[in-house]
Amino acid sequence: MTPREFSERLAKRARKANVSLDARTADALTAYYHLLEFWNEKVNLTAFSLKEAPDEAIDRLLIEPLVAARHLYGAHGHGPRLGPHPRLLDIGSGGGSPAIPLKIAIPALQVIMVESKTRKSAFLREAVRHLNLTDASVETFRAEDLLTRPELHESQDLVSVRAVRVEQKLLTSIQAFLRLGGRILLFRTSTGTDAPPLVAPPLVYEATWTLVENLRSRLVVLRKML
Repeated sequence: MTPREFSERLAKRARKANVSLDARTADALTAYYHLLEFWNEKVNLTAFSLKEAPDEAIDRLLIEPLVAARHLYGAHGHGPRLGPHPRLLDIGSGGGSPAIPLKIAIPALQVIMVESKTRKSAFLREAVRHLNLTDASVETFRAEDLLTRPELHESQDLVSVRAVRVEQKLLTSIQAFLRLGGRILLFRTSTGTDAPPLVAPPLVYEATWTLVENLRSRLVVLRKML
């Protein structure tokens, strides 16, 4: 599939999800997808077969983060208000979604991608370089290991989690990275429950937003309170 054909497919999926897609965003997402497809033949970055760009792969990897960005920035007056340079810590970044599409959609976003597997983190660094993403970095650690770095405590506006099992221990660990009022973004599939079990202070359940209807995927938002 040529870049032009992919861009047309991407635009079609975006329209179906009611997401506006400018030329800059479309070009960057196309470049990211093709880089992911190339590396996925050598490194298992995603379970999706990316050849011929199946709709589900585009929806899951690209459209879901775009819809999440729309919710976060409240295109219709909804969603939380973020500052001019919001900070995102992405846990278990793997192939880079949702972090890289979120960064593409929100250029001012300052992103740290956390990936413990060396080959996957190598891909993420190559994606940052290839896509010329500023204020984006990669940490080859487990999220829990970053707790030893005090400069990261209460430093983030957002922490995103996808394809990682969510348990109370994990939530307790990653909330330490959030400033007061910051949010954990849980990207959930059709089989996941809305609010994870045992959400405990300082976290509270805030909202569930629909991402892609035909996938029955949702974004569950937890907020850090006093």
